[in-house]
Amino acid sequence: MTPSRRCLVAGALMVGMAAAQAQTSAEDSNKSNNPLNLAASFNVQNYYTPSIFGTNTHTNDFLLRPTMPMGPNGIVPVPQILRGTIPISTRPDPNGGYKTGLGDINLFDIFLVNPGGGVEFGVGPLVTIPTATDKTLGTGKWQAGLAAVAVHASKAGLLGALVQWQHSFAGQGDRPTVQTLTGQPFLIFNLPEGWYLRSTGIWTFDLQHGSYYIPVGLGAGKAWKMGTTIVNAFIEPQYSVAHSGNVPKWQIFAGVNFTFGH
Repeated sequence: MTPSRRCLVAGALMVGMAAAQAQTSAEDSNKSNNPLNLAASFNVQNYYTPSIFGTNTHTNDFLLRPTMPMGPNGIVPVPQILRGTIPISTRPDPNGGYKTGLGDINLFDIFLVNPGGGVEFGVGPLVTIPTATDKTLGTGKWQAGLAAVAVHASKAGLLGALVQWQHSFAGQGDRPTVQTLTGQPFLIFNLPEGWYLRSTGIWTFDLQHGSYYIPVGLGAGKAWKMGTTIVNAFIEPQYSVAHSGNVPKWQIFAGVNFTFGH
């Protein structure tokens, strides 16, 4: 499926959501959108970048994101949230055309410091594994670092941020060192019947080479119940209001999230 067709499918899903019969509360919407929610989930998401500063190419990242919570135990006295990101990426081929294949897999393990607090906070290690099937689709480097999340939830919605820092420590010797910092401020504003507005652009800084981009998004979504599962579909265009280097100008972020056991 091409990137444009993926976006059309996401749009069609959102139109169909208006017919959902199950009532969805603001609490259900918050649970589906909260990265610190202690429930198993599986997210199917897509970043399509139709415009890049300084080039006439495009990119796409189709993301599979399973999340598994773990309760306190004899070794770790606080809850944990383990999340993986498995990308199927499309990048320009230096020899012409495009390459599509598996990118580098990212894993992080968040330890909730104060679950149930007014502002929930979690922090933990992350690792990026050089699993890319082509040189254009990954860094060729093992990377490790830290991830931290803070979230304030209310009936009005969610306010929070996810910050990740990582640095390469091993991998292909002919590939450059990698050091990146990303910050994802997110704002979810709940509307009636499970609808909501959202802004979740990821600010990305290449600390090794000095390039960066700061996207601001404005999108919408809807969460609804299917049995004990919360289904959440959304689409969010994002524009980079500040940048340096050949980085994304426009992005379209869309997806369907499944939160289980509610």
